[in-house]
Amino acid sequence: MSQHFSRRSARQQRRVAKHVKKVDANHFFNLLTSPRLLEQVEAHLPEHRERKFPPTVTLAMFLGQVMSADGSCQNAVDEALVTRLLSGMDPGSANTSAYCQARARLPELMVSTLARETAALLNEHTPPGWLWRGRQVKLVDGTTASMPDTPENQLCFPQPGQQPAGAGFPLVRLVAVMSLTHGAVLDAAMAAYQGKGTGEHALFRRLRDCFVAGDVMLADGYFCSYFLIAEMQRRGVDVLFEQHGGRSTDFRRGEHLGVRDHRVSWRKPQRPEWMSVEDYRASADQITVREVKVGKKVLVTTLLNPRQAPKGELGQLFWQRWNVELDLRNVKSTLGMERFSCKTPSMVKKEMWVYLLAYNLIRLLMAQAASDAEVLPRQLSFKHTLQIWVAWSARQFLSETPEDTAGLFMLIAQIRVGNRPGRLEPRMIKRRAKPYTFLGAPRWKARRRIRQRGHAKKLRA
Repeated sequence: MSQHFSRRSARQQRRVAKHVKKVDANHFFNLLTSPRLLEQVEAHLPEHRERKFPPTVTLAMFLGQVMSADGSCQNAVDEALVTRLLSGMDPGSANTSAYCQARARLPELMVSTLARETAALLNEHTPPGWLWRGRQVKLVDGTTASMPDTPENQLCFPQPGQQPAGAGFPLVRLVAVMSLTHGAVLDAAMAAYQGKGTGEHALFRRLRDCFVAGDVMLADGYFCSYFLIAEMQRRGVDVLFEQHGGRSTDFRRGEHLGVRDHRVSWRKPQRPEWMSVEDYRASADQITVREVKVGKKVLVTTLLNPRQAPKGELGQLFWQRWNVELDLRNVKSTLGMERFSCKTPSMVKKEMWVYLLAYNLIRLLMAQAASDAEVLPRQLSFKHTLQIWVAWSARQFLSETPEDTAGLFMLIAQIRVGNRPGRLEPRMIKRRAKPYTFLGAPRWKARRRIRQRGHAKKLRA
């Protein structure tokens, strides 16, 4: 099956080459300074007096901070001081207080709107050859992240209940909608890790407006629920999920379409607690779905016509769902959003949107480089693009000619992601951790115990 997917991908790449030739040079890159984005910045700028760190400068520094390997406020301020000094200006103080206050004044709405608008512009300017059968496929998945253990964060995003008080970190749950075509984050929602209304389904209900008629939703079996499918059908959106583990599939029932391929009707289950009586009554009494078995997986879809969506193509499309895992890894591991650094809930939310804006801007550069090199955006390396951009932006003042900009995209397109179909790796680590036990009590208690009894013996590696 993996060889079949590789051949299909090669044919798709050849089709893409015909479409990208029609795209003008710097087509995507020019979106960074498009009137639409500039209008969003101006519309959400707060009233401010002339300061050392005005809102636009603060946002640029915040973006550079999350893209930097050293994401500290001190490093961001130091870089700004060096830039001011080399520009012949008074560098000012290296104290981070003014910058931190400027970050606190930065409107969260401006950052979140810019992140969403950047992804929307990418969607609108995507060449038709990059789409799946001319349709936008949108990936949905959830993840978690931690943050500093402060009283404010613990109150809003408490640590998991099974951990002793003071021994864990506040934990947040995130659900994101991403584009399969170019990988940008279209929208995201954040909530506490546990509690009423904090599950992935509840967060996804905040993001439903991301989907418009003609879209295709691609997600794992967790999202394969009756009411979600019924809602997407009402919006004119098709879905492709893995079958939920709690539902059985009998291919002897329903309308036979092929080998392990049939259409079947699902009846409306009982009303869940989160759903209002009015919404429950408005929901369809039954829905028709198509169930197909591809390899060892049973897939559920509302693409009911086997001629318009053959079984093999459905398998190939679902195989690409893994891209959302890689995208979230890029946001969390490559950029560093796995652990937020801000100490208050409002700043943590703002920090999340700065990370997503930075991620989408890198995706914008990748789209331009892919267009110039006549390849798909997902054939390029996110980390390589980030490294090139950080190095280029640090030296951008040396030259600003169009030739240099074209060279930037050429450098980005030089590194391609390896094509490794059927790759299988154990979820294990080889490097041993340091032989320390976990902190199972607040630090003040641990320090008192050390003073009384000394340090505990190290564990064997």
